[in-house]
Amino acid sequence: MNLRERLESDAFIVTAEMGPPQSAGHGVIRKKAAHFTRVDGVNITDNQTGIVRLSSIAAARICLEEGLEPVIQVTCRDRNRIAIQSDLLGAAAMGIENILCLTGDYPTFGDHPEARPVYDLDSIQLIALVSAMNEGTLLSGQKLKTATRYLIGGAANPFARPLDARILRLKKKISNGARFIQTQPVFDLPAFHQWVERVRQEGLNEKAALLAGVMPVKSVRALTFMRDQVPGMRVHPDCISRMASAKDPEEEGVRMAVETINRLRETPGIRGIHLMPLLWESITPVILEKSNLARRTEP
Repeated sequence: MNLRERLESDAFIVTAEMGPPQSAGHGVIRKKAAHFTRVDGVNITDNQTGIVRLSSIAAARICLEEGLEPVIQVTCRDRNRIAIQSDLLGAAAMGIENILCLTGDYPTFGDHPEARPVYDLDSIQLIALVSAMNEGTLLSGQKLKTATRYLIGGAANPFARPLDARILRLKKKISNGARFIQTQPVFDLPAFHQWVERVRQEGLNEKAALLAGVMPVKSVRALTFMRDQVPGMRVHPDCISRMASAKDPEEEGVRMAVETINRLRETPGIRGIHLMPLLWESITPVILEKSNLARRTEP
């Protein structure tokens, strides 16, 4: 089944994330594709953290050729509504059917800090735009001869506060057409469970599939960076101490990721995971194997 069909079933969903190269070559994408053969969808990042990389749409087309189901990430940072709609028509024409709508990191995080951000739309408005295109209409009101048929996703940060504001944003994304939600990586399960409980109280998990983010890390430095430098990110002190005292930090990072997956699978309201092996895509099949997710059968 494709990602849309699995979301409509009772299957446990596994998506993962791939970073395109800083290169015009296609070989890196084809090589990385071999690590994602057992996932339901592969997110292709869109100039993540404001660093110039191969187009997410071009990389997604290569993934299609390699037999994967791509999810293009589209941010509002670099394009106005004209360019976004044009790119989405082009991606749809190439057979790409899944999209994750994001506002996008500010350019000062990346390798072109002097770049002028666009932000003509935000992620909620982008979701509404894609929904309209699925109905055959551009934002101008112009009718499309051939509508898109995107499966729309949005992102959520369970750890940002105030919590009420985060729940409100999630409601707006779902009401505008998001059918799956991928969260920031979970390094604080108690805080994450607090967010999930609120989501369940609002019944939002019944309207969109919640895919909890899981990020394997290689060092304590990576964790402290996220804790100290990534806005809205929370890392439980136990995670820091485990990585700091580990004889083999990479092995411990994998062990922590597997333990997190197992806990998330037991969490009511969670439909799947979104694996985020930042620049460590080769670890994906290892984590799936250790989590007993590598040989999933159709429901």
